[in-house]
Amino acid sequence: MSCFIVPVAEAVVTTIVTKVIENKEKKQDAEKLEQGIRVSSFDKERFSNKLRRLNYLLWGGAGLLAFEHLWHGEIQPFFPFLTAVNNPADMAEMLHEISTVGVSMAVLVTASWGIATYVTTRIENRKESLISAVEMKGAN
Repeated sequence: MSCFIVPVAEAVVTTIVTKVIENKEKKQDAEKLEQGIRVSSFDKERFSNKLRRLNYLLWGGAGLLAFEHLWHGEIQPFFPFLTAVNNPADMAEMLHEISTVGVSMAVLVTASWGIATYVTTRIENRKESLISAVEMKGAN
């Protein structure tokens, strides 16, 4: 009935965190430029970009779920937006669905993103170590 609420809540939090991290990264770039350190767009991928991918996954999935619930008449365009709120028996079922299905979907999406992020970070680090090894051989 309303399993999409948990991914939406997580998406809101991660969107705010992404904006905060993005601003910190911009400040760090500005400080590097003031110190005369070159900032390359080919450096390691920023964490804010990785976190933005999680946002896309969460917002997209929650949007599709909300549309599906709207399609089945479980959401209405006026207050109270969830039809299950009108009946106490439906409300208990709704809370159970939120706590089981909603939480498990959010955890699964976040875990999948975490694994993908870990793998891409390992690939980036391997590439950097190979480049530095080649540069070391070239210097000798």
